[in-house]
Amino acid sequence: MDYEWEITQHKRFVPCSTHPNFCFVKTSFMLGTLGEIHNEKKRENMKKLERLAELIRAKNKIDDEIAEIIGRPSLIGHIGEYIASEIFKIELEQSAIEKGIDGRFTQGSLKGQTVNIKFYAKRENLLDINSDHLPDYYLVITGPKSGAVSSRGATRPWLISGVYLFNSQKLMNKLKDRGVRIGIATSVISKLWDEAEIYPNQRNSIIPVSEEQVQQLRLFSQV
Repeated sequence: MDYEWEITQHKRFVPCSTHPNFCFVKTSFMLGTLGEIHNEKKRENMKKLERLAELIRAKNKIDDEIAEIIGRPSLIGHIGEYIASEIFKIELEQSAIEKGIDGRFTQGSLKGQTVNIKFYAKRENLLDINSDHLPDYYLVITGPKSGAVSSRGATRPWLISGVYLFNSQKLMNKLKDRGVRIGIATSVISKLWDEAEIYPNQRNSIIPVSEEQVQQLRLFSQV
């Protein structure tokens, strides 16, 4: 007699003592073929890809609208430069690749001073510094505080939780005194970030932040 053998695998458990065959009262389960499970997995993957493609199309449309507003590609750095220029009255350089300098302050005590603008989705106490092309100031916009940990499973929404203004030369002197390696992702201790804070707390008073500017920054504080 010929028999057809079917490879099976536990697919889903059901409560004990509910299987109609008393032989399986203590170990009742439902069986499904490996082929069925494989096909189900393929369908799930296809649904994820379709949804991802849909979301990317929506994001591309939003990026196009943002680019129309800021006049540059919808990248976090360009967006940060636009926000900072509008709120803090900074005239941006014509070229987006000007070494070390994004623009100049046009008002107040810092009028004419050069500035490099950073926008980080999280404040991880890291700052990108090019010691060969230092501006007069670093204006750093960040999201919420976070440790420098793995990004797996995490999200980085573009929020403004804090704004910091560093005098470049004074910062460099303090970093050198501590023997800090300067370059990409330079480690800056929390004390220096706190001293440089101009929003939401005005700890650094070199440029007063008006109520109007506070309200403008708050527009970007919600998800």
